[in-house]
Amino acid sequence: MITAPPVRRHRARLLVPAALVLLACTATTATASDASPKTTAATTTTDRNHQQGKQQPKAMLDNWLRLWNGDYDRAPGIISPAFRVHAALLDGGDGSAIRGVDGLVAWIAQTRAAFPDLRFTEQVAPLIDGHYASVRWTATGTYAGGFPGAKAEPGTLITFTGTDTLRMRDGRFVEYWVNTDTLQLLTQLKVL
Repeated sequence: MITAPPVRRHRARLLVPAALVLLACTATTATASDASPKTTAATTTTDRNHQQGKQQPKAMLDNWLRLWNGDYDRAPGIISPAFRVHAALLDGGDGSAIRGVDGLVAWIAQTRAAFPDLRFTEQVAPLIDGHYASVRWTATGTYAGGFPGAKAEPGTLITFTGTDTLRMRDGRFVEYWVNTDTLQLLTQLKVL
């Protein structure tokens, strides 16, 4: 059964190497240092899972967001060495060359070079079903230049949307599917 947590506004991130975009969503959980004598069994279980390296989906999504916000040190804790990307890239690739922690971090950094202030917000709260999580997002940022074929001036504000789906295993993300409104992005960058 798919359940949706309460709707919250959060920032999320994207990547656009060769014009493809990724995102993340967020949620928060208590940590062991935040625990009080009134801590619930669910919070205690979450804290135990953090200590054992097996995070709960909402905590994983929070760390995913922080990763996309440039906190690359979070990647080894949430990304599996077997991590795979499934995406239709503008260069004709399928995303399979983006593997593991290093591949993902390099892709994020490449995206941020063209849109250094890129920020994401949720359009729809994330859906979590077993080992899968999905979120619909909006990304907004300022074009800094360097995007292949773009005729837009640096400083151009861009906004586009997409949906991310992630598969989790053993407290880490192992697969990632992304659908981005690339037409919307390319139109704003005057590539088309």
